[in-house]
Amino acid sequence: MRACVERSVTRRGALVVLAIAVVAGPLTAGLIGIPGDDSGAADGSAADGSAADRSAADGSAVSAGDCSFGGPRSAARVWHELALEAIRRDEPNPTVHSRNLYHLSAAMWDAWAAFDPASTAVYVDEQATSTNIARARDDAVSLAAFVVLGERYADAVGGPETLETLRSVLAGTCGLDYGDPIDSNSAAAVGVRVARGVLAATVDDGSLERSGYEDPSYRPSNPLLAVAEPGTVMVDPNRWQPLTLAPAQTVGGLPHPGGEQSYVGPQWGSVETFAVPAASTAGLPVDPGPPPLITDPAFVEGVVDVLRASAGLEAGSAVIDISPAVMGNSPLGTDWGTGHAVNPATGRAYDTNVVDRADYARAIAEYWADGPASETPPGHWNLLANGVSDSLAASGDLSIGGAGAAVDRLEWDVKLYLALNGALHDAAVVAWGTKRHYDYVRPISMIRYLGGRGELPSVDGLIETITADSARPGERHAHLSGFVGEVAVYAWRGAPADPRTETSGVGWIRAVEWVPYQQPTFVTPSFPGYVSGHSTFSRAGADVLTAFTGSPFFPGGIYRHPVPEGSLLHEEGPTRTFELQWATYQDAADEAGRSRIWGGIHVPVDDYPGRLMGAKCAELAWARAQDLFRS
Repeated sequence: MRACVERSVTRRGALVVLAIAVVAGPLTAGLIGIPGDDSGAADGSAADGSAADRSAADGSAVSAGDCSFGGPRSAARVWHELALEAIRRDEPNPTVHSRNLYHLSAAMWDAWAAFDPASTAVYVDEQATSTNIARARDDAVSLAAFVVLGERYADAVGGPETLETLRSVLAGTCGLDYGDPIDSNSAAAVGVRVARGVLAATVDDGSLERSGYEDPSYRPSNPLLAVAEPGTVMVDPNRWQPLTLAPAQTVGGLPHPGGEQSYVGPQWGSVETFAVPAASTAGLPVDPGPPPLITDPAFVEGVVDVLRASAGLEAGSAVIDISPAVMGNSPLGTDWGTGHAVNPATGRAYDTNVVDRADYARAIAEYWADGPASETPPGHWNLLANGVSDSLAASGDLSIGGAGAAVDRLEWDVKLYLALNGALHDAAVVAWGTKRHYDYVRPISMIRYLGGRGELPSVDGLIETITADSARPGERHAHLSGFVGEVAVYAWRGAPADPRTETSGVGWIRAVEWVPYQQPTFVTPSFPGYVSGHSTFSRAGADVLTAFTGSPFFPGGIYRHPVPEGSLLHEEGPTRTFELQWATYQDAADEAGRSRIWGGIHVPVDDYPGRLMGAKCAELAWARAQDLFRS
């Protein structure tokens, strides 16, 4: 008896085929490049419609197999970390990566739940038993993760390295390689069937995976903004404007070709969600209402807020206490917090943490940036979650929701990843749906456009018109004497020639030449501003961690992230080593939102609605996850 399931997916011009063959006794799984256009069904049936060998689906016992994970990391954690590695190699596309993390998490959960009749699967309801449930779950989770990650990252940037790493880990932990026979009545086969079902069920979820996640229907309202040239031309100053980046060197000294931006993920508001209800307005699952337009005073206020932040990036100009004693504990959607009276873990007040304000601002702009070569914002919150899990595991406190009996690490991880990445996936859908619907302008376009038209408000010491007097030798605008009558802003001067040894600092520049505190190879993301994806992702992640751990506080009542002297990437700094500190998950999320204003990526109106939307995503995801856990 033999059943074969094959699916072909064309992405970025490449044909990738994931073939799974269940034969009498063995099962072979592998990523291979062969022609084929049949689609496997989510229920495990063969491409030709015949029933696949599903000998475990009736709940009969399966053999546990050979996967073994020594040390404190669970099988889910091992494969999860491989996913984060693959994301770092790939292009910084937070929508695609949040989807992949969610589908990986759903596959690992469905594989785990196959051995628990009290749990409900997300996509594939396998039923199986084993004489060694723990070992069987390791096998099922591992093969499910291996197949999903192999399929999703085969043709990504860094795909060959990712595939080799996946194969190496599969061989090292399970003793398997491509083409090795696997008993069809084994836990590993359960994992493969689950993975195939998840992949088949989600390929047409609205992401346009078959066409490389590209949506040709979007056309920008404005022409390209050439960052290296002063000024900008806008047809509609309320709408997003793509950039043209000049060739430059990366921080590591490698050449970057520059080029034109294209919108990443304009279709994402139509992607199927984990828990957020379907949109009543096409492509807009959650509507925060419109942002202010250029005729609204709030539009200009947002521009001034960004310029004030840019002016604050001068080291040595001010100090600030960033201790949880005085910072954080803000009501949702605000920055009104006055800190926390005591650390609940110690019962003592938090120590002061006075730092240079510009060091702090630059550090959070870089720490939360999550751009190229990072895990992107969804992966960042997965990293934080892993650190939290490790701290709680060390104290033996792995009780889901902070109540009830402690669970083993595999159960904790698969449940945490499902709830967290379900919420982060939904955060991407609701945020990007809003981005497409309102198509809102970014600060670089706002400032250059208004500055070039002389429509920025006059603010002494921040926004001024260059005059003959102010441009005289020795005066503040002397170096701008050739531009009398233009608007100057007191802001960050732009990337230095050598960011490892040089600091640009702050000074008077032409408004039409303003750039955010970013690297010249990035400058600003390639999608509209409203709402902030960082704010939405971060609040979703923070609130799931709060609910899942049963406490709003990081373990020990504080999280510390060291920022070594000289470790900044955009310019030399900070001036001395210090720590970023947060008491609660929400404090960290709020800082992530604020960081985008310091970095010149967003105006405040992008931030606060994103936080509210992220909180809603977390609430719905946690409710659904609990239903799946205890059905």
